[in-house]
Amino acid sequence: MQLDINKTYETLLVETTTHGAVVRIIINRPTVLNALNKTVLTELLAVLSTVAKSQEIRVVTLEGSGEKAFVAGADIAQIQQLTTTEALAFAELGQNVTSLMESMPQIVVAKVQGFALGGGCELAMACDIIVATNSAKFGQPEVNLGLVPGFGGTQRLARRVGLPVALDMICSGRGRTLQAQEAFYAGLVSRVVEVERLEAETSALVDALLAAAPDAVRTCKRLVRDSLNMELGAGLRAESTAFAHCWPVGEASEGMQAFLSKRAPAFGSKRPQP
Repeated sequence: MQLDINKTYETLLVETTTHGAVVRIIINRPTVLNALNKTVLTELLAVLSTVAKSQEIRVVTLEGSGEKAFVAGADIAQIQQLTTTEALAFAELGQNVTSLMESMPQIVVAKVQGFALGGGCELAMACDIIVATNSAKFGQPEVNLGLVPGFGGTQRLARRVGLPVALDMICSGRGRTLQAQEAFYAGLVSRVVEVERLEAETSALVDALLAAAPDAVRTCKRLVRDSLNMELGAGLRAESTAFAHCWPVGEASEGMQAFLSKRAPAFGSKRPQP
């Protein structure tokens, strides 16, 4: 399925790269530090829903426009007057986006510099891998506005950084913001680089993902994600079953032959799902 990169979005810049294997999404609201509103979330959901159906697209990168913020949170000016019903719909829209990012077969990489606060932190947490610059700051300051996280922060943060740090960040709000290195050691961030190295590091990561076997990567994402909600025995059975299914798929044969022949593997882009 081809993504229509010629489509004009109000709040996003979208392009495909690497012969259509990578989709780059930029949240393009720099004047409000890429704050999330209904339009941003609706457009993100539409793009990601299309990408999720594609066999050709293997990686999604997500970033914010400008150097000051990935996403500084929800657009308070636009959500201030929501009714209870509208607020519920807004939270569910955000959760639909973050849940899709976790469940879609593509690897989703967040490129974070500057602020990733509130909904921005929640959006980053839903990505599979976070590459952050030294300037990145992660926080959940909703309580300072009389709010609670609405896009999954109360559920995902403890799974990422543990209960004590999650409660500290969520309940003390602005009193506990993680700097990039702190976020790395807490387990929230995968890689931390200097600002000038962000593009190169992300490109190297994407190249490594594309060099791996497509079905194997998709299956690994599913197994790791599912492990968070499975008893260990069930997870191990799922893993051994997936391992056994590697052989008929064909990727394992190519990968092992390439290894023994000391050459780079030539994995096909279209394989049956295990």
